[in-house]
Amino acid sequence: QLVESGGGLVQPGGSLRLSCAASGFTLDNYGVSWYRQAPGKEREGVSCISSADDSTYYPNSVKDRFTISADNTENTVYLQMDNLKVEDTAVYYCSARRGLGTPHWGQGTQVTVSS
Repeated sequence: QLVESGGGLVQPGGSLRLSCAASGFTLDNYGVSWYRQAPGKEREGVSCISSADDSTYYPNSVKDRFTISADNTENTVYLQMDNLKVEDTAVYYCSARRGLGTPHWGQGTQVTVSS
């Protein structure tokens, strides 16, 4: 099971840190990704971290503003989001997948960026 938390309402330019906590399995054996989906838009991947070497990936839309990290002692992956923009408003989901196995998904957490 994956549980996201940390969403909320923030002004443009603000920061939030999302958490993705796993239970029932160990995250350090899984690649973890963060996605978001805004109303009327397709789901978009915003970050991922590899289980093999902790390498990370960000699309240009969030590069240099978002940072993904893993805390294996807490069995949690974080998404630090800085300099938030109105267009970052969405429901954010985390997903964990080991190899080609069936991914686990969380329930999502709402992020709203508004003045």
